Amino acid sequence: SECALCPVVWEWLLIFLFLILGDITQKGYEKKRAKLLAPYVPQTQGVDPALQKESRTQTPTPSAAPAPAPSSSSSKFHRARSGGARDERYRSDIHTEAVQAALAKHKEQKMALPMPTKRRSTFVQSPADACTPPDTSSASEDEGSLRRQAALSAALHQSLQNAESWINRSIQGSSTSSSASSTLSHGEGKGTSGSLADVFANTRIGRRWVRTEKLLQVQTVSAIDLPPSGIVKGMHKGSNRSSLMDTADGVPVSSRVSTKIQQLLNTLKRPKRPPLKEFFVDDFEEIVEVPQPDPNQPKPEGRQMTPVKGEPLGVVCNWPPALEAALQRWGTTQAKCPCLTALDVTGKPVYTLTYGKLWSRSLKLAYTLLNKLGTKNEPVLKPGDRVALVYPNNDPVMFMVAFYGCLLAEVIPVPIEVPLTRKDAGGQQIGFLLGSCGIALALTTEVCLKGLPKTQNGEIVQFKGWPRLKWVVTDSKYLSKSPKDWQPNISAAGTEPAYIEYKTSKEGSVMGVTVSRIAMLSHCQALSQACNYSEGETIVNVLDFKKDAGLWHGILTNVMNKLHTISVPYSVMKTCPLSWVQRVHTHKAKVALVKCRDLHWAMMAHRDQRDVSLSSLRMLIVTDGANPWSVSSCDAFLSLFQSHGLKPEAICPCATSPEAMTIAIRRPGVPGAPLPGRAILSMNGLSFGVIRVNTEDKNSALTVQDVGHVMPGGMMCIVKPDGPPQLCKTDEIGEICVSSRAGGMMYYGLAGLTKNTFEVIPLNSAGSPVGDVPFVRSGLLGFVGPVCNIASELVLACANGLECLKEEHLCLEMCVCGCLL
Repeated sequence: SECALCPVVWEWLLIFLFLILGDITQKGYEKKRAKLLAPYVPQTQGVDPALQKESRTQTPTPSAAPAPAPSSSSSKFHRARSGGARDERYRSDIHTEAVQAALAKHKEQKMALPMPTKRRSTFVQSPADACTPPDTSSASEDEGSLRRQAALSAALHQSLQNAESWINRSIQGSSTSSSASSTLSHGEGKGTSGSLADVFANTRIGRRWVRTEKLLQVQTVSAIDLPPSGIVKGMHKGSNRSSLMDTADGVPVSSRVSTKIQQLLNTLKRPKRPPLKEFFVDDFEEIVEVPQPDPNQPKPEGRQMTPVKGEPLGVVCNWPPALEAALQRWGTTQAKCPCLTALDVTGKPVYTLTYGKLWSRSLKLAYTLLNKLGTKNEPVLKPGDRVALVYPNNDPVMFMVAFYGCLLAEVIPVPIEVPLTRKDAGGQQIGFLLGSCGIALALTTEVCLKGLPKTQNGEIVQFKGWPRLKWVVTDSKYLSKSPKDWQPNISAAGTEPAYIEYKTSKEGSVMGVTVSRIAMLSHCQALSQACNYSEGETIVNVLDFKKDAGLWHGILTNVMNKLHTISVPYSVMKTCPLSWVQRVHTHKAKVALVKCRDLHWAMMAHRDQRDVSLSSLRMLIVTDGANPWSVSSCDAFLSLFQSHGLKPEAICPCATSPEAMTIAIRRPGVPGAPLPGRAILSMNGLSFGVIRVNTEDKNSALTVQDVGHVMPGGMMCIVKPDGPPQLCKTDEIGEICVSSRAGGMMYYGLAGLTKNTFEVIPLNSAGSPVGDVPFVRSGLLGFVGPVCNIASELVLACANGLECLKEEHLCLEMCVCGCLL
């Protein structure tokens, strides 16, 4: 049945929805609500007088019957009430039965429907008993109109109290919801008007309330406001709209701010970084524990080693006092003897430089550098200055002329690589080296100069990280002939720097190793004695002639002994990997300087040409023999080319480093003698720095070969790689250190690194220095093993740390040095 209050309720609900949607303000909502409910609310204590004034008729007291004036929205209802006639539809018993039946039917429907999954307002509760206020019907039907109205007013007052308590329970139950702080507002009207609106807002009347409930459920929690007169925990009835409330966390927030927004604001107010004092508080729980050493790990058992001396450096009567003197000697007495042969890209000889041409052109370059680059009063170069040598790898002739021209002019050459691009990463490190050396002049060829990157004006670009350089072309047509009365200053070799060889560390930084003139001469003498070089021999050089063994053998020792070097550039090896083998066969070379990669390439191209002979080779120097993988390369090359005349004793691996130069080299053996021994070491022992013979499977074994004996005139020891330079035991792996005149002098411009590398004094187990002779760290790991005239098992026995070997059976002057990277 229709209720007379339904139009008012629906109108109030529409206004309430407008408030939710933001179409009206809070104040307008309160006015409209009071205006609609004024004719139906009895005058009680606590009702705002302003609302009573706004009502169109005076509201009667609870004891009197209400006599509201008719309004436009509910004229039918007001006519029925004002007429005083009793309508049978509104009898108390009929009304009560209709309401109870509607509630029971709606409760059954609610129980059959599934629970909603959305977050709901504090006004919308799914259980019917939680959402429906208690029954407000009267118990008598025979009383008059006045008594019924009084009973209705009392019932409304009772409903007000029950609704307020129900609202409080709902708000407390949803205190964690964001709507509790974002949409709660306090109205100015206090008393029964707001409470009655709450009752109407939460009482389900017939089918229309079902539709209204669905509309309310669609709204989000943050968009629904609680009734203004609702009593909320932590608030007083007299508090205004700007008063504060307590959230679930006890944080005072504004009634218009949600809990989540307030938590976000509190988070943003926190400092992003902890206070400074908290950075220095030690957290013992986060300290990483240092792993304890394994008690079962192998430990060295041998005795402490003593520095091992090499064979004494012999004195040959015809050795010159300086390398420049050797060039002058061969250039004037053996001018037509070949000194260096260059190959083209096809592997054929393109130019042969004689000793006479080398002497004359080097003399012209030295005179030009000292007298023709500047004025007589302000020369560009002076003796002791550093210059850069920028020559490609396929032009060894021009490089050799420039190198010896610098030696004759007493300037310090610094060989570097040709820069390819302006922003080359490796070039930046080279530029740092040039800047630290104070280089302002670069020597190059005309062809190389044309190939350098240039600007639009035709000038050479400024390479990134490089100092500004003046480029000088050293071709013969650009050099000035020296007068007959001008002679270079050639004196005995001293400790002054001769050249600087660049070295790239593992971190990528480039350092310049300074080599003195006496070290350069002593190294050439030691190589001549160890390799047994003789005048007129032919050697094939496959290495880079600007540094390391390619420079030492192919450029320096070559002139020392009047050798003929055939330089095979790297570009030729790419197109014809067997070219160096062909050069050995054609020129009957005695010595060949190669790396393991060259052996592999030659084996790959062996099928292309089978009529080659390597019987003339007495030394096949493998310059990277310190690497463990060199063993397989040497064995495979020997097994393939032994049928071509290669002798097993001719393979001579060696170990080198820019600081210590040549550390050790294997001497050519006697035909028919047993081959040098090899050590099959345990990888488990090597991981702990201990030498042990492998007794497990082959997968955990490492086979190493010796790299020969200590260089003549040198002394070697093994020190611990970390910490103080304490001498290792005989069965312990360590860093190889060499003491010799034939070694590096310093890192140019780096005094700190120089002291830690070139001025090492070994210490014994007690921490006392062993002698006062400084050693040079080589950067290679290895061990020293004795050589005896028995079999190679003695090497393995020494490597195993056994002390059963007698001292008289050992030749400490002759030692095998096994190197590991």
